[in-house]
Amino acid sequence: MEKIYYPNRKEWKDILSRPTIDVTTLYNVVREVAEKIEKDGDSAVREYEERFDKVKLGSLAASKEEMDEAGSLISSELKESIVAAYNNIKKFHEAQKFQGKKIETMPGVECWQKSVGIEKVGLYIPGGSAPLFSTVLMLAIPAKIAGCKEIVLCSPPNREGKINPAILFAAHTAGVDKIFKIGGIQAITAMAYGTESVPQVYKIFGPGNQYVMAAKQFVSLNKVAIDMPAGPSEVEVLADENANPVFIASDLLSQAEHGPDSQAILVTTSEELLLKVEKEVERQLALLPRIDIATKSIKNSKLILIKDMDEAIEMSNMYAPEHLIMHVERWEELSDKVVNAGSVFLGQYSPESAGDYASGTNHTLPTNGYAKAYSGVSLDSFIKKITFQHISRQGIENIGGIIQVMAENEQLFAHKNAVTVRLESKE
Repeated sequence: MEKIYYPNRKEWKDILSRPTIDVTTLYNVVREVAEKIEKDGDSAVREYEERFDKVKLGSLAASKEEMDEAGSLISSELKESIVAAYNNIKKFHEAQKFQGKKIETMPGVECWQKSVGIEKVGLYIPGGSAPLFSTVLMLAIPAKIAGCKEIVLCSPPNREGKINPAILFAAHTAGVDKIFKIGGIQAITAMAYGTESVPQVYKIFGPGNQYVMAAKQFVSLNKVAIDMPAGPSEVEVLADENANPVFIASDLLSQAEHGPDSQAILVTTSEELLLKVEKEVERQLALLPRIDIATKSIKNSKLILIKDMDEAIEMSNMYAPEHLIMHVERWEELSDKVVNAGSVFLGQYSPESAGDYASGTNHTLPTNGYAKAYSGVSLDSFIKKITFQHISRQGIENIGGIIQVMAENEQLFAHKNAVTVRLESKE
């Protein structure tokens, strides 16, 4: 890990740069797949599954038998953990329900909002070496609470044509009933365009590799909405001199094992702690099964020494991390100063992995600095808010003159007339 001591503010932007990939360079591949799937539907999906996932599929949908079998293929311990996490995530997201109320802005003029679930949503769940069954819970639970009528889930199959059983069990637990054995670009474009088997959706959620990210961005240009722009996963740890270096090293490495382009940053006021963390990272890294991936990620990572915690917070808000862990004694006071972060973990006993799995908060979060403008996935991500208004005769008499003056000064006389005819009406 690169060590940086007391950097000048002018250097912060370069120091905090991320190992990003320009996914627009992949658009030609995405466009080819999208055009063929739009034209040929299921047959094109099967063709790309054979080419990319090396599997020849009959039905694209996971069968009821596969769903029923999934529970017997994972341990009772894992099933119990998934159910416990489900309950916590559901509890947290149910508390986010919108409570709209009517407001009388002036006598006779009533306005209000109604929350409506997006009718059709698509969830993409990566498989492969790290099947993200936890992401099923993070996406399907708020979708169900929001009242989405159709929840479509796609996940890549293995060489035997089956989806990871933990993903299927989590989907069943969360109430997903339309599951397809499709991965990568073909999954995203199938949900965006619709095929004979896969329903077309209105918004697509979920993480994935650079091809999945490119596909999501491509279809968002003219077909569907997506959850948020995304890049490699990242964590920033803020630590004072009293922090535990073993805990910090474990937090940095838990992020590093996501992928070779992930980034982990420590910002601390203590050189002694920085050096202890550096050694502890080396020790723990050697013990990881995913050492090759984590080693590459650690090369993108940094240990930064700064003068005080106020400066650390300022640097953090500039970085806008996906995950921010505050290993500081004054976490309650300092956390109030955080304005740019996806999700914040406070105190030494709050590892980022708690939010990834089971505490209740959502782990689908903005990366690559988008936390300056985007929130992580929440119940709001799956709903639309529609505004309503009712104006009585008294109301139009009270507000009509205001509208007429404003419309006339914008030179929009038909707008003015829509009020005038009502005011002049004898009805």
